[in-house]
Amino acid sequence: MKNPSLTGALMALSAAVLWGTTGTAQTFAAAQSSPYWIGALRLLVASAFFAGVVCFGRTRQTHRAAWLRRAWPWVALGGITMAAYNLCFFAGVKATGVATGTAVAIGSGPIWIGLLQGLVTRQLPRLLWWLGTLLAVTGITLMLSGAGTGASFDATGFLLCLAAGLAYAGFTLVSKHPVGVTSPEIATFSVFITAALIAVPVAALTAGTFTATSATWLMVGYLGLMATGVAFLLFSHALRHVAAATCVTLSLAEPVTAFVLAIVVVGEHPGSIAFGGLALVMAGLLLVVWFETRSLKPLA
Repeated sequence: MKNPSLTGALMALSAAVLWGTTGTAQTFAAAQSSPYWIGALRLLVASAFFAGVVCFGRTRQTHRAAWLRRAWPWVALGGITMAAYNLCFFAGVKATGVATGTAVAIGSGPIWIGLLQGLVTRQLPRLLWWLGTLLAVTGITLMLSGAGTGASFDATGFLLCLAAGLAYAGFTLVSKHPVGVTSPEIATFSVFITAALIAVPVAALTAGTFTATSATWLMVGYLGLMATGVAFLLFSHALRHVAAATCVTLSLAEPVTAFVLAIVVVGEHPGSIAFGGLALVMAGLLLVVWFETRSLKPLA
């Protein structure tokens, strides 16, 4: 495409669609499987995927590891935030339910990144971004209330999901730096292997030995390869073309995907309020994409 911003926006949306399959995939895990181990093993599988992309792709000949001497603080921060996101997200979703947990974690992400951007760069995203984000977040809330999930409120799970949203926003903002000085493949591999080295010991200390069925291992493999590896590779490429704040807002397509899968695969029948929320989300996302592709100055 001739418009790099549109290309980046489509990559971010594609990543969000893959993330949206996470909740459906989790239904194949054994009930006793630790969410901390699932999050940690997901990072390990994704790291192996990124290692293969770096080793067997053309980036090996065109990029060297010398950039790491300049970018290692950002890689470390990216690894910490990604590890925190996975650990908090899976634990929060298990406590609150897939629909509620995903809505809180992903829905809070755009608000977090808007505040973080204002704190770090002293430049808040512009009005149209906030308007599109507000429409999308409101739509997510309506989708959740109209879906009739019946999930009970769990304070710890709710806080974990909010922490996951903060960690995800921080990861996106931090990742702009390593992606800007090397290839997205090398940057993503460096961040994810760092995250895996943090998450695995935390999972071992928190949950003990990992026990799982063959279905759980298949689910972890899918999460690592597709919903994490391919998805975050697309996301890292998107960060080269569009603002970090825009990427986080476009991630709201994740609960939209989960909503559609709940209807098509699970057979749920949400009410008219949920479909009204879906329309608001789509309107908000289209507004953000329209503004990004026509903005002369990046948001972040």
